[in-house]
Parts: sequence; structure tokens; C-alpha cells
Amino acid sequence: MIHVIAIITAKPGMRDAVLKEFRANMPAVHAEQGCIEYGPAIDAEGIGSFQTRFGPDTFVVIEKWESPEALKAHAAAPHMAAYAARTRDMIASRVIHVLSPAA
Repeated sequence: MIHVIAIITAKPGMRDAVLKEFRANMPAVHAEQGCIEYGPAIDAEGIGSFQTRFGPDTFVVIEKWESPEALKAHAAAPHMAAYAARTRDMIASRVIHVLSPAA
């Protein structure tokens, strides 16, 4: 299994617009072969001072894929290229961490 943590920072005030496009793309991603989990998350409220917040412009995509090949196919999928084109002008930065389970 492959884990992906993608940290997406929208331009100021644009997070909701990016999330709208993201959610519209989710059914196509969930239908991909090898997709186990794929969804956005934002800072939880009311956790306390020990929490390190991402902030109001950032969301994190939590993904699980059956294999590296499934992840590579996802990255090359036409619907991902279309999503990238629709959100390109709204995103300030994107950091993607690809992880394997620790032995």
C-alpha cells in the first residue's frame, strides 16, 4: 500500500473554491482502480494549544493506494489534468508526500 499526504495551499480566500473543484473530481478518483482512500481534510476546531494548524487557506488530501502503479495511473489520469487546469490560478503551493508503511 502507498500513502499520500498532499498539502494544498490556496491563494488567500480561495480555499472554498478549490475544495468545490476537488469535491467535483472525487467521484472520478474514487472510481480509479487501486484507490482505497482519497479525501480532503482541514484543521479541526476546539482541539487546544497542542495542535499545529495549517491555517485558513490550506487543506490536506489524505490518500491510500493499493500500489505505486495505481498512484502513477492516478497522477496521469485525464480528470486529474482537468482538475489541475481548473484550479491552477487558485493554488499558491502544493506539497506531496508519498509514503510506504514502516516495517
